[in-house]
Amino acid sequence: MALAYKRIVVKIGSNVLTQANGLPDQSRIEHLVDQIVDLKKQGITVVVISSGAVASGRSMISITEKHDAVAARQLLASIGQIKLINTYLSLFEKHQLLCSQVLVTKEDFRDRKHYLNIKNCLSILLKHQVIPIVNENDVVSVTELMFTDNDELAGLVASMMDADALVILSNVDGIYNGDPKSPGSSVIEEIKRDNDTVGSFINTAKSGSGRGGMVTKLGMAQKVAKLGIPVHIANGTRDHVLTDLISKQVVHTFFVPEKSKSGKKKWIAHSEQAAKGTVQLNQGAIDALISGQARSLLPIGILSVTSDFQKSDIIRLVDEHNVLIGLGIAEYGSDKTKERIGQKGQKPLVHYNYFYAVG
Repeated sequence: MALAYKRIVVKIGSNVLTQANGLPDQSRIEHLVDQIVDLKKQGITVVVISSGAVASGRSMISITEKHDAVAARQLLASIGQIKLINTYLSLFEKHQLLCSQVLVTKEDFRDRKHYLNIKNCLSILLKHQVIPIVNENDVVSVTELMFTDNDELAGLVASMMDADALVILSNVDGIYNGDPKSPGSSVIEEIKRDNDTVGSFINTAKSGSGRGGMVTKLGMAQKVAKLGIPVHIANGTRDHVLTDLISKQVVHTFFVPEKSKSGKKKWIAHSEQAAKGTVQLNQGAIDALISGQARSLLPIGILSVTSDFQKSDIIRLVDEHNVLIGLGIAEYGSDKTKERIGQKGQKPLVHYNYFYAVG
């Protein structure tokens, strides 16, 4: 019995789209497009998060003189993004389908207004049967404003669009219980939240063509599954991987989702970089917030305000050692918060509905 998904986000990594020499793998891209078309024929809406702009640029121009890494990336991405999207465009047109280019930066998600603007853009594309091809805009991104990699962007988009699943395509079959190259290692086929040993199996080396590695894939997959979205990590270099995954015919790693969270909690979960203030909590408040029960943050549980914020800002909630406990939307500003520290009978600073625990 096939997986009953109606909307999925598919992230295609650099190592899937490129050959060993670092240049684009045209036949692989074409095969992936064919599979996406098959999924659409099955009634599944697909949003694609695609790497490959830099590799495409590398196929068109040689950089001989030395540049810093960001400048070189900007040059290759600026040229390569055109080639990449034209490749997708021509391949989808063969099936009488339209695709679109959506280039984003981390800044585009900095507040609720911008977040909803991106969501509305993707929604109108899907409504008109257009396949969005989303990528980070490396041309204007600078190091401190870049996503960790496209896995982070994919998790954000999957959460934003209330996807039925996130599929991350890498160049290995999933997460292994050892070195993937070792004959004694095998794929961990199912990961639940209480599986806290899985991180010890992962090689911390980054993938050859991309900025991230399996560590970032694991972290993002666990985060998205915690928000209630199933996550699959599979080998994008295998033939028919997408269609076989939907029909449950390929070995890969599946992250079991928890109870689905609200749209606002999904936004908050991905908004640490946009947080404006920091509030330090006592252990009683921390225990209440992470208990799994509907508990809001009351001023009696606050130790101090370590950076200022205004009403409706996202704030970081930390313990006495400044370890991040969660994120939340402030019901009032830091001035009122400071006045109410330790007091009983006051309004919650963060309502339970607008709190996200990071652990």
